[in-house]
Amino acid sequence: MVRTVEDLARLVIKAAEDKKAEKLTVLDIKNLSVIADYFMICHGNNERQVQAIVREIRDQAHKHGYPVRGIEGEEEGRWVLVDLEDVVIHVFHREDREFYNLERLWKDAEVVTFSEEG
Repeated sequence: MVRTVEDLARLVIKAAEDKKAEKLTVLDIKNLSVIADYFMICHGNNERQVQAIVREIRDQAHKHGYPVRGIEGEEEGRWVLVDLEDVVIHVFHREDREFYNLERLWKDAEVVTFSEEG
């Protein structure tokens, strides 16, 4: 079975939603940056929820054989970056998301959605 970056994106979306991540936004940055194909941005309402979202994303990536290149900021639980190579996830504390407003910084990126089936 060939897995695509879109399969990984769907996996991350489900993992984040399972831990009640809020306002999940997926930005297609393929034509804007060599960093990744997609940025995903979501938030939790407190540090513990942010950490739970990150743990679930990490655990599901490992379970399905996707490499986790790095996680930054998990201990603080305010702005956690999860690097899954082609998909980079920013999990914020609600207040920090409002402050940094990555969607504004990446305003040229297309907002995309993924169906569960593909």
